[in-house]
Amino acid sequence: MTSTVSPATVAEASAPQKRRRSAGGSPVNGSRRDAWLLVLPALIPVVLFSVYPLVQGILLGFTDAKAGLGQVVSFNGVDNYTRLATNELFWNSFRIGLIWAFGVTILQFFASLGLALLLNLNLKMRWLARTLALVPWAMPPVIIAIMWRLMLNPTYGPINGGMRALGLPGDINWLGDFSTALPAVIVVGVWAGMPQTTITLLAGLQNVPSELHEAAAIDGASTWQRFWHVTLPALRPIIVAITTLDLIWNFNSFALVYVLTAGGPGGQTMLPMLFAYNEAFRYGNFGYAAAMGNVMVIVIAAFLFLYLRSQARSRQS
Repeated sequence: MTSTVSPATVAEASAPQKRRRSAGGSPVNGSRRDAWLLVLPALIPVVLFSVYPLVQGILLGFTDAKAGLGQVVSFNGVDNYTRLATNELFWNSFRIGLIWAFGVTILQFFASLGLALLLNLNLKMRWLARTLALVPWAMPPVIIAIMWRLMLNPTYGPINGGMRALGLPGDINWLGDFSTALPAVIVVGVWAGMPQTTITLLAGLQNVPSELHEAAAIDGASTWQRFWHVTLPALRPIIVAITTLDLIWNFNSFALVYVLTAGGPGGQTMLPMLFAYNEAFRYGNFGYAAAMGNVMVIVIAAFLFLYLRSQARSRQS
């Protein structure tokens, strides 16, 4: 038996739905409005404390702003950038900053990968080792720098004391000598930044399917071959992400190096952030220092572009 539904019945059934849509708008528009309302409380602080200062800093780089009350600020175009192009001290600090950023990032990655592989093993007291690996992450950069300054002290530091106990030269001025200051600061940067890289890689290792390792072992693959052909390809997206972020964080580093050496000795550890800081707050050239900051923003944006492009390619493959 076939039942028929009249057009009037269909119209009556759809009438409440139409009234609901006309009263509250389309479901799509309503959900978008609700989403913006939910995001707004988090978006306002980001705009006020991140986006607005960034825009103000970019605009400040095109002015002759200086420290002092009653100073008249005027637009000077690209004069700051013209001066900056011939400032050899700034470009030397830029070179040191790249050495620092790449040196810390590369050493940090290999050290963190080794530690993550160790913490991924089923060892006794593994929970304690994982907790201790997070200790540098829980310490502010200023405290880390003060601690390492004491450890690297040429007179009473435990590092020189241990070297003297082993019969090695124990009078090295690690942070005051031209040849050792930058390597010593890089070592401190590696130690301070290892926890987040280690934890990220450890999380990636725990997500590698054990079936892949078992199948490779059945096929006769050695431990090294399983690591090279199974573990590393599985970790590739994580490795790209964390090394790119580490590179950006290290290039932006300020507090750690400032407390350790303040850019000395003789500018051997003068990172571009320290150089811009001195230009602004020691010499009072706010506009010129902002132009330096804008150059560093361009470099960081380039790193972000490369990272996002690699992420897009990995999703497509």
